[in-house]
Amino acid sequence: MAKFLVVHTMPSPVPVAQAEPVAKASKTLSNTDAYWVGSWIQLDDKGNVSRIICEWDAKDVESINKILKQIPGLPIDGPHPMMKVEGESYR
Repeated sequence: MAKFLVVHTMPSPVPVAQAEPVAKASKTLSNTDAYWVGSWIQLDDKGNVSRIICEWDAKDVESINKILKQIPGLPIDGPHPMMKVEGESYR
């Protein structure tokens, strides 16, 4: 499976508890064609979520889009093809 990056920039920062249902939905809706691996959460100075950066494994972009379209009100930038580079590769 290929790796993809999806960015969700909140129109205004939201409390972490308000963003948690997005993670639960992503996990629940994951399937053999598109699987949510994990996310980085960018917090503002008050500890609220301003951006969610998600890593996905998927067979293609459309497989991820099918899942994301089922999560209402979620801003989406992507999916973008990516590759992961580990620092240890450059020792």
